[in-house]
Amino acid sequence: MNVIKRLEGSELFVEIIGNIDSVTAPELNASLNESLKGVTSIRFDFKQVDYISSAGLRVLLVAVKAMPKDGNVTVCNANSNVMDIFTMTGFVNILNIED
Repeated sequence: MNVIKRLEGSELFVEIIGNIDSVTAPELNASLNESLKGVTSIRFDFKQVDYISSAGLRVLLVAVKAMPKDGNVTVCNANSNVMDIFTMTGFVNILNIED
């Protein structure tokens, strides 16, 4: 998995390339933790993510909880496999999801 981050003001853009599973989730979590200071919004680009496990979902949940009350976490470009996982787990109610 590769993580490409770009900070624009208080918005963090995160492009993920590869699957987010129990092996790669700790890497993603560490990468996010080093970049969250002053961030009020995170935008994940899942265009190149084919699968996310419960460990990856946990990283997203930690990111949501790290945002201030008026902040948000958005996932865009998720494929149908990832969307099925978000739907089955209720993450469609936790994340802002865009095409």
